[in-house]
Amino acid sequence: QVQLVESGGGLVQAGGSLRLSCTTSGRPFSNYAMGWFRQAPGKEREFVAAISWSGSSTTYADSVKGRITISRDNAKNQVYLQMNSLKAEDTAVYYCAAKLSARDWATYGSRSMESKYDYWGQGTQVTVSS
Repeated sequence: QVQLVESGGGLVQAGGSLRLSCTTSGRPFSNYAMGWFRQAPGKEREFVAAISWSGSSTTYADSVKGRITISRDNAKNQVYLQMNSLKAEDTAVYYCAAKLSARDWATYGSRSMESKYDYWGQGTQVTVSS
């Protein structure tokens, strides 16, 4: 079992920055890949970014490339999402997720599909005011 708790969400003006954190417990953190997803009001949850178990490989949705960076600290059992140049359309609940089959990393789909992730946090709200 893996528990995930997100933090760092809040209200920010367009153009501003936020850093989300996700703290995990349970299985050894370095055993699994991690991802961030988001769900805007009235929309389906969508992929944002993912990072391999070692942190050496990252993947981003096209909509956030160049503005958002995912990173992890295996010593602290944490994964982060640094979000810069925020836009109103970034407003959503942000979820972190753990992917136990860390070696299933070859394709974009294996990194970005919700069904590939085994554990989820409760989410943290990010609101960007325009």
